[in-house]
Amino acid sequence: MSASGGTKAIVAALGANLAIAAAKFVAFAFSGSSSMLAEGVHSLADSGNQGLLLLGGKKAQREATPQHPFGYGRERYIYAFLVSIVLFSVGGMFAIYEGYEKIKHPHEIEAWYWPVGVLVFAIIAESISFRTAIKESNATRGSLSWTDFVRRAKAPELPVVLLEDLGALVGLVLALCGVSISLATGEGVWDGIGTLCIGVLLILIALVLAAETKSLLLGEAAGTEDVEKIKAALVDGDVVTGIIHMRTLHLGPEELLVAAKIAVQHDDTAAEVARAIDAAESRIREAVPIARVIYLEPDIYNESAAAAGTNPGKTSAGPTPDTAH
Repeated sequence: MSASGGTKAIVAALGANLAIAAAKFVAFAFSGSSSMLAEGVHSLADSGNQGLLLLGGKKAQREATPQHPFGYGRERYIYAFLVSIVLFSVGGMFAIYEGYEKIKHPHEIEAWYWPVGVLVFAIIAESISFRTAIKESNATRGSLSWTDFVRRAKAPELPVVLLEDLGALVGLVLALCGVSISLATGEGVWDGIGTLCIGVLLILIALVLAAETKSLLLGEAAGTEDVEKIKAALVDGDVVTGIIHMRTLHLGPEELLVAAKIAVQHDDTAAEVARAIDAAESRIREAVPIARVIYLEPDIYNESAAAAGTNPGKTSAGPTPDTAH
């Protein structure tokens, strides 16, 4: 996880959320603001989520076993998916329930300086955490837009922390608006409306996280850039003349499986093919270091079989890969 920069962002978010959660619960105790209660539970849920991400990262480092020969890299995806469930249930559904109750039974906010002061403090703390997540993400997202980064990132920690921090900041603004309007009008119902909006926001973020982590759990192929590097590394133009078809699969954020059927000349000897395969594996690992599990099968390219779909694709350099993922 250290390679992705996720640990630093998680620890920063965890520290901020623990401090904010304590402050929000104190503010709720003194003011009776439902927004403060919902936000306190939200921050507590976020703290638990960061703990889950750290636990998932630790478990993913275990060595492969005969029962799990490809290791435990996908543990990180499992725990990221659990985060989306916690955010949906503990954060979003609780906030909606609390907002509904406050709208149904409104009451004035007492000791207004507590919720306002805590919300200002929380916005500052969350901004620092969000800034850390942005800084760590910028080191890995390259030229991708933020939307594409969240959708394509193979390491789930940074997108999760980014969306959590963004949701927390927007939620704090909504809570501040709800409290402020309630104080200005004397109508406690606005505090409930703010709480309701926070719940809807958290559920939307949870659904996005669930969709993205579900895709990772199902198994995603390597990114387009890595696929192109692997293609270029496979073909040497001498023994390996092309790629008949190829599949890639992330076994974890930093571990990639590559399986390909490569085209060789019909008169190549077994020794020549074996040396060519070893050389191709070395080139792939040099081009894409996370390609740690590689299976290459030599075959004779057959034009009629390719036309029938057995050996899909062909280019001037020989067969091209079918890289549908």
